[in-house]
Amino acid sequence: MFCKGEYVIYGISGVCQVEDVTTMDMKGVPRDRLYYVLTPASQKGGRIFTPVDSEKTPMRRILTKEEATHLIDKIPEIEELWITNEKLREDKYKECMRSGDCREWIRIIKTLYLRKQQRNAQGKKVTATDERYLHMAEDYLYSELEIPLEIPKDQMVQYISERIGRRQEDL
Repeated sequence: MFCKGEYVIYGISGVCQVEDVTTMDMKGVPRDRLYYVLTPASQKGGRIFTPVDSEKTPMRRILTKEEATHLIDKIPEIEELWITNEKLREDKYKECMRSGDCREWIRIIKTLYLRKQQRNAQGKKVTATDERYLHMAEDYLYSELEIPLEIPKDQMVQYISERIGRRQEDL
């Protein structure tokens, strides 16, 4: 069970803070059933109410500082997604986004960064679908990493690049 004040990843809502753990005073809702009251980081004034015992939407704690730095150090080893069929590719992106797994978001980012370079080299534009999933994956990942690392989202790319660069120099 998560505690008040903790940060969690809640399905496709991304980073949320547990505002409260309480019962609901509503008709048709069991009075003894506990609910999380979540505040999405990306939605000012937004609130999510979800049963503590629900397994419908994946929910997990955000990474610790140690887990976040370890994940960043492992980025060079995380494989890209290479799917040639456009429809299957978008389905895979959706699956990766819904997983709530940082490694899957990194796979999307790496894939789409390389795909963007290839398309630019061929004189082609990046597809709207690729752009949408690249921004979504970056937002999810950087939103999670900014809390334990205490680095603003807009500085995350630079931080990650520098950290990976230093690690590769050390090898």
